[in-house]
Amino acid sequence: MSLVNPPTPSRRLADLDLRLPEPAQPTFDYVPVSRDGHVLYVSGQLPKDGGEVRITGQCGHDVDLETARRAAEICTLQGIACAAEAAGGIDNLAAVLRVTGFVASTPEFHDQPKVLDAASRMLREIFGENGRHARSAIGVASLPRRTPVEIEFIFTVTA
Repeated sequence: MSLVNPPTPSRRLADLDLRLPEPAQPTFDYVPVSRDGHVLYVSGQLPKDGGEVRITGQCGHDVDLETARRAAEICTLQGIACAAEAAGGIDNLAAVLRVTGFVASTPEFHDQPKVLDAASRMLREIFGENGRHARSAIGVASLPRRTPVEIEFIFTVTA
């Protein structure tokens, strides 16, 4: 890998054999992304496939750790898709600043950081060092549409 021409996020995405989904459209009264200068604030993303939540339940009850991690990856691709649309393409996303993840879980479930590690790993794989970010992993009693994970993102853009 050349340090002069590091791989772009679109190249890394292709190398990982991943595709961005269609950006999620809100069903309620908010926008998917708001922008302030070079900063994009991406609304909370649910693990939707084809516009529908396919993974439901609560961690520690009817959702295991690996399923929750998969849900976090789906949320991450959704978040990147929304940010990329707002930025005019994934290669215009300069860096990931912050990730806030909510994990629907029982009081006995304490692996929220492990769930969000799936999102953090994916962001680092796609954006390289620019994918490293600040993060919170928060356990909650329930989330919209009975999903086990919801994640919001803050990105910077190149222009």
